[in-house]
Amino acid sequence: MKPGAIPTPMGQAQKEELLAIVARHRDQPGPLIEILHDVQRSLGCVPAEAVPLIAGALNLSRAEVHGVISFYHYFRSAPHGRRVLRLCRAEACQSMNGEALAKHAMQRLGVGFGETTADGAITLEAVYCLGLCACSPAAMIDEEVVGRMTPVRLDEMIARTNGKVTT
Repeated sequence: MKPGAIPTPMGQAQKEELLAIVARHRDQPGPLIEILHDVQRSLGCVPAEAVPLIAGALNLSRAEVHGVISFYHYFRSAPHGRRVLRLCRAEACQSMNGEALAKHAMQRLGVGFGETTADGAITLEAVYCLGLCACSPAAMIDEEVVGRMTPVRLDEMIARTNGKVTT
């Protein structure tokens, strides 16, 4: 589980949905990644409680399933906030004050990368290229990608999303 993630217990309906997803993919070759994608799409994350269920159904160890979840940054062990703010951490953005932008975002939101604000409004995530290298540094809120990001523009973006900006 990522730092700051809040474990959410799976209810009976979620367990049934998980088992239905596993059943749909079980007979395909190498079904684990597809199962994890579908579980996250359906439940909003891959809860820790899902790991032994998936492992047992696929005759894998819990360590194998957990290893895939923790290796790929895309998979989450807890739901993200209502909005997701991604900051590019690749070299081009770093060379254009990306580190200062990241520190500003963490200070303003009161969270680190992989964490969600206390009110559940925004999850801050690091990404390693948004494809706007010529317009560095870049950020993305949900599906909106913005280049030439500054601390002032970031604060405006956060305010537009109804996310709380701390001082």
